[in-house]
Amino acid sequence: MTYDRLVCANCAAPVSEGRCPVCRANRERLQQENFFSGLNPMALVALLAILVAAVALLAHQTA
Repeated sequence: MTYDRLVCANCAAPVSEGRCPVCRANRERLQQENFFSGLNPMALVALLAILVAAVALLAHQTA
């Protein structure tokens, strides 16, 4: 999950802005939690498309 669309329940501001200590703590936790959290959705789709193409090519060569 990316934090750019999350809204803080403590200050009602976007978590990505880090206005309060709760926002800053959650932003740091989300950044450290997952490698893919820093990627935007289009980059993830592109990585998935490359992976599918590589598997299809490998399957075609072995068949």
